[in-house]
Amino acid sequence: MSTPRILHLGPLSERFNRALAERHGAVALWLQADPQAFLREHGGEFELLVSSARFGCSAEQLACLPNLKAICSFGVGYDPYPLDLLRDRGIALSTTPDVLNDCVADLALGLMIDSARRLAAADRFVRAGSWLGSSFPLTRKVSGKKLGIVGYGRIGQAIARRAEGFAMPVRYHQRKENPASPHGYEADLLALARWADFLVLACPGGATTHHLIGAEVLAALGPQGILVNIARGSVVDQTALVEALLAGTLGGAGLDVFEAEPQVPEALFALPNVVLLPHVGSGTEETRLQMEELVLANLQAFIDKGELLTPL
Repeated sequence: MSTPRILHLGPLSERFNRALAERHGAVALWLQADPQAFLREHGGEFELLVSSARFGCSAEQLACLPNLKAICSFGVGYDPYPLDLLRDRGIALSTTPDVLNDCVADLALGLMIDSARRLAAADRFVRAGSWLGSSFPLTRKVSGKKLGIVGYGRIGQAIARRAEGFAMPVRYHQRKENPASPHGYEADLLALARWADFLVLACPGGATTHHLIGAEVLAALGPQGILVNIARGSVVDQTALVEALLAGTLGGAGLDVFEAEPQVPEALFALPNVVLLPHVGSGTEETRLQMEELVLANLQAFIDKGELLTPL
């Protein structure tokens, strides 16, 4: 039985790129002189695809891969994949769940603390020499504040567990209540926003959550409320978010994701109550290595047995 050919859609770490090429002879699409022409001419040769939540696989690309059987994706996001087409064609998709939960949840807490206590702004204050002539403004306490979580999956639950150490009452919102949860369920997103001091987004991206957080939700969160997004930029109406922050109708924001990454609205740059990160939720050495290893393990499992270890 011949080994299936593997196409590598977009680059990850040098370590991973090298391992994929050396162990499996994967073809790096981005290194071809004309990637689209290569895909049109040679796409039928590939049965397996390696990609990521950043690069995904478009419907147009999928059409050039008539013999594709499985996609092994780096990351937990599945919104950049045409799921209906994959389902119709019987193409399996794996992601890398669980191994990044802790780091993403840690970052969510970090953004909560930073956006409330303004740590990054205070750092800039010291570096600019401003402390020599004035005191840094008072900020807001985190412990004991009310935390609303939108999306109560693995990462949302990890955030909730961490919040318990800060004595924060926690409520969550998603389509269905989790009967095993020790935290309160809120079916009404607006009601959750009105109740919460912090609203943390940990839900999937995609059509069902596109602009879930719009002007009405931001107004409900209010001028003392803080929005933290470690989910997907598409979950928030970014124009409404910028308007609310500039108008002072929203208290602050901690953002690791944006609608058109790496483009970030310049209007946010000067706001001291906004923390901006370059999508680094899983960006630690330990977690990225585990994610790489899980992609490779999924790939090997499909080659050996025709099954993925962590199918979506």
